[in-house]
Amino acid sequence: MIRKIILIALLSVLSYADTVFAEPKPSLVQPREIIFSINRGDDETIQHVLSSANNVLKFYGPEMVHMRIVAYYHGIRALLKKEKEIAVRVDALQQYGVEFVACENTMRTKHIKKEELIDDVEIVTAGIVEITERVKEGWIYIVP
Repeated sequence: MIRKIILIALLSVLSYADTVFAEPKPSLVQPREIIFSINRGDDETIQHVLSSANNVLKFYGPEMVHMRIVAYYHGIRALLKKEKEIAVRVDALQQYGVEFVACENTMRTKHIKKEELIDDVEIVTAGIVEITERVKEGWIYIVP
């Protein structure tokens, strides 16, 4: 019985270990560079990506992470002003330095004008190319 209690206590301690940073550790000079994508337009997907980005910010701190969220295909909905509830969350993340990027190809296909986008959203020619180039530069691509 004592052995079981000790084993359970040991396992519970080990399961709550802190994350060990990979080298080089994130710093002001060398923050983690992370890119997310939103390519689906349903609320659950959009909210999940925004929550995941928020969790990364909480863990590292906004000064230790450089983050971009690229929206393309149906995910462009996440960057529309008319989506008030989502726009509030996007704005909050922008306040912490998260950059939002819209795919111009998607905008053209869906007949979306720049004025319809949330303020301070960057527009790139092709969202998937933006992701490809950042990954090639060494950014971490997270697909929640």
